[in-house]
Amino acid sequence: MWSGANRAAEEFYAGLLQEFDENKKGIRKDPFIYEADIQVQLISKGQPNPLKNILHENETIFIVEKVPLEKEEPSPIEELQSEDTAISDLSTGENVGLLALPIGRARQLIGFYTMAHNPNMTHLKINRPVTALPPLWVRCDGSDPEGISWLGAELISTSSNITGIVLYMVTCKVDKNYSVNLEDLKKSHKKRHHLSTLTASGFAQYELFKSTALDDTVAASQTTITLDISWSPVDEILQTPPLSSTATLIVKHDAAAVDGSIECLLTVRGDLDFAEQLWCKMSSSVISYQDLVKCFSLVIQSLQRGAIQPWLHSGSNSLLSKLIHQSYYGTMDTVSLSGTVPVQMLLEIGLDKLKKDYICFFIGQELASLNHLEYFISPSVDTQEQVHRVQKLHHILEIVVSCMLFIKPQHELLFSLTQSCIKYYEQNPLDEQHIFQLPVRPTAVKDLYQNEKPQKWRVEINSGQKKVKTVWQLSDSPPIDHLNFHRPDFSELTLSGSLEERISFTNMVTCSQVHFK
Repeated sequence: MWSGANRAAEEFYAGLLQEFDENKKGIRKDPFIYEADIQVQLISKGQPNPLKNILHENETIFIVEKVPLEKEEPSPIEELQSEDTAISDLSTGENVGLLALPIGRARQLIGFYTMAHNPNMTHLKINRPVTALPPLWVRCDGSDPEGISWLGAELISTSSNITGIVLYMVTCKVDKNYSVNLEDLKKSHKKRHHLSTLTASGFAQYELFKSTALDDTVAASQTTITLDISWSPVDEILQTPPLSSTATLIVKHDAAAVDGSIECLLTVRGDLDFAEQLWCKMSSSVISYQDLVKCFSLVIQSLQRGAIQPWLHSGSNSLLSKLIHQSYYGTMDTVSLSGTVPVQMLLEIGLDKLKKDYICFFIGQELASLNHLEYFISPSVDTQEQVHRVQKLHHILEIVVSCMLFIKPQHELLFSLTQSCIKYYEQNPLDEQHIFQLPVRPTAVKDLYQNEKPQKWRVEINSGQKKVKTVWQLSDSPPIDHLNFHRPDFSELTLSGSLEERISFTNMVTCSQVHFK
């Protein structure tokens, strides 16, 4: 029995170590398979993390789960049937290909991880000193009486030795009528860890705005504006965060939700020059390459004859602007309207117009100065880079408009958000999935949250050691993505219900320490 367990621990550790080493070398590969039915993958910092709704740390971890069943190719009849049953499957919460393991198997794997790192297990065929691996988390199916959904193990180590391990247990359940007392949580924590002092820190997340589809014909929008607030100490469960808290505004936009509103806010400027007016007319009437060539040919011929002497804004840098300036003096370069030249000319005058539109908006709203926008409107880079920078500026506009429309914050907050976005995009590539975070003073946003119920409320009890904690969390969405929870009929829910009135999910994270002697 023990020889089998020892061999299994050796093999499990060897697989984890190989995955870890290859990841450090930048070798990307599929999850490694252990004993045919289990897969393990290393989640690096910054990658989507299935534990993000439970533990707010962003670190490298191993995720252990069941190998998903391969689905057979459906026949045409099965495909038709699947369309009929898709809605019913969703309504019952059926999760095809569950990846969770029974609690007994999960504990066994946690045991192998612990054995391999225990310096007293010298009989194991493992190279010494043992390489300290990232934390290991195992998906559990919640079928045990406690409803365990995750088991985790994290090493306690010094600069040179592994001294022990912290074992985590996560439980989750639907609990509309939850009953928990902060003092009871503290007593339980003290009893488990035999510590006399502790701190209780709180976290609340308020969903200030989340756009949704109103019917089946419109795709669901993903614009979300949330307010995260942290504070300590916590006085009671579901405490309203005090004004001394630390607050952050997380903005994520969806272009479809704000594009129409941008058109309304970006009023048509009354100072369009010739090139900008030409771009407006061409963008609505030119439908082919031949139309494009014909249009620019007519303009250039008119300039050559002196039939028109249009005016331009200073700072225009397009080829057409150059030709117009030359026409003032009766000499113009010869331009061959072939190949990509007409398209390039159209792109250039469009870029010039968009830059001026954005300058007008940000300066007019007193959100930025010309100096702040210099990076985004500079003509000193090639056309492709100019396009990229204007795209960044448009994304900033979408973020700002989302806040202006949906939460109507004070100007001070909008200004800070704009400056934060500008600073980010001066140093980073365009990322429309990026969540912008802006530290704010709770007093500046108190009207947005003090009379609202949070979408997530969490208390973390700690004893001065980061890894020794008890976490209790209440949320209005399931924090566990691999378990099925009974969902009430939509008739049971109210659109404006508070956190207590809506279906609620509670989850607990508890831990225990094992010291290697």
